[in-house]
Amino acid sequence: MKFFPFRLRKGTQPAFPRGKTGNRCYAIGDVHGCIDQLRDLLGEIERDNAARPPADKVFVVMLGDLIDRGPDSKGVIDLLRSTPLPFANFIFLAGNHEELFVRILSGEDDLLPRWLVFGGRECALSYGVDEACLLDGAPEDQAAALRAAVPDEHVAFLETFRDGFRFGDYLFVHAGIRPGVPLAEQDISDLRWIRDDFLDCPADHGVVVVHGHTIFDEPDDQGNRIGIDTGAYRTGRLTAIGIEEGDRWYLSVEGEPSYF
Repeated sequence: MKFFPFRLRKGTQPAFPRGKTGNRCYAIGDVHGCIDQLRDLLGEIERDNAARPPADKVFVVMLGDLIDRGPDSKGVIDLLRSTPLPFANFIFLAGNHEELFVRILSGEDDLLPRWLVFGGRECALSYGVDEACLLDGAPEDQAAALRAAVPDEHVAFLETFRDGFRFGDYLFVHAGIRPGVPLAEQDISDLRWIRDDFLDCPADHGVVVVHGHTIFDEPDDQGNRIGIDTGAYRTGRLTAIGIEEGDRWYLSVEGEPSYF
């Protein structure tokens, strides 16, 4: 995975944040293998975009945690690799679940037991790994089976994921940022894993941070940050935010919960 430094802008967080002039951006919260909700939400984005005046560019930002917990991680990756919305430029951000997955596929077998109870079992099953191996196999056999099952093109795709995307006065990351640390000096671990230190901080970050990682019943707009993970695997609800110039709006779809 690649770190992309964020461009800095002098001054404080804008009172009326704006997206990049002339462009439109949608961001989708944590999918976690919920392919039915993802298909439905992409359809909602397509309809919403068509109902609005043409934009110079349209972006769709996936906020990370595409995999694990839900029923079809492999299908989600296949769908997103297929350019499902040809009019949009897709930006893929790495979540903590992608981090563990890629590290295991790269040879860090010691992470596999943690990953399996962290939602990785469902991911491995979606790739056709034998369930008996996952239940009773030795860790080295489990890791070997996983690496044999995951296509090389999926690994290469995951390795291209970014850690952040700047859109005007908004910054998209998976988990959040470390308060008080300049944007260009943020630690990748914080961008993918941080929780309370970021969520509980009312400080002006100089940007509005749009993030996933932490589940809320509905989009959590705190002024300095907006959380849009509505727990698709647990609640059945997948949510997106739309941003254009000084406007922002939300799209949401409902489906069956798949993981408790």
